[in-house]
Amino acid sequence: MNSIAHTETQALSQSANAADLSPLQAVIFDWAGTLVDFGSLAPTQIFVEAFATFGITITLAQARGPMGLSKWDHIHQLLQDESIAAQWQATFGRTPTNDDVDAIYARFMPMQIAKVGEFSAPIEGAVELLQWLRAKGLKVGSCSGYPREVLNQLLPQAEAAGIKPDHVVAGDELAAGGRPGPFMALANVLALGIGDVRACVKVDDTVPGIEEGLRAGMWTVGLSLSGNEVGYSVAEFAKADAAEVDARVAVAEAKLKQAGAHYVVRSVADLPAVLEQIAAELRAGRQPL
Repeated sequence: MNSIAHTETQALSQSANAADLSPLQAVIFDWAGTLVDFGSLAPTQIFVEAFATFGITITLAQARGPMGLSKWDHIHQLLQDESIAAQWQATFGRTPTNDDVDAIYARFMPMQIAKVGEFSAPIEGAVELLQWLRAKGLKVGSCSGYPREVLNQLLPQAEAAGIKPDHVVAGDELAAGGRPGPFMALANVLALGIGDVRACVKVDDTVPGIEEGLRAGMWTVGLSLSGNEVGYSVAEFAKADAAEVDARVAVAEAKLKQAGAHYVVRSVADLPAVLEQIAAELRAGRQPL
């Protein structure tokens, strides 16, 4: 049976006492596919279902394509897809507009709010990691492509399971916008009182999330296995052939590295050793260029 439990146990047990994380000050996490919702399933299926209510068929792969953007921007990007736009033209006799994005978003939101709690389970190792970071004196920030209304449903359930960052920024609450811009990551810097963006690490499972961290001047760590790019549910991962897992992880890793991620690991369970290495690079004078 596939599991990431061994990775989490090794990483935390080997690094917990000896790791020197100075001068790191904060780690800023994404939510779905990073801290909770292994496989980033909650948003994906709802996009498929929301488009279906308009008579438009999209695949799970298409729905995953723009993941990491705010949900309005995600829908807008999907409507730029040639095959989806062609369906819209055939169904409604015109190309899709921003009003159509608004209409799909309005349909999507109550569906997402109703479903997100079903996908609030922490990813293996996430609870222990946050405890470890706090024991090391680091702040824990977070941001998401989810709108605040959706996060308001997710956060209490995640907290009950042991996931409670020091700060949370939603994808729809900054006038400057969301990913791939740096704004949500920098809002965490301000809220947490961080003195140097170079002392922050952005952890995310999507390309826009990595770009967000880079544009904010932070170190970035991509997550391959647990997130959107691989897309296994926990049950699917447990049954998957090891060679298939490795192949899908390799594709995800290459994509995240191409986006500029400084490091790529399989899940948050693997972060302790990476954070220790980043801290050592900072002490040696290297910067997240």
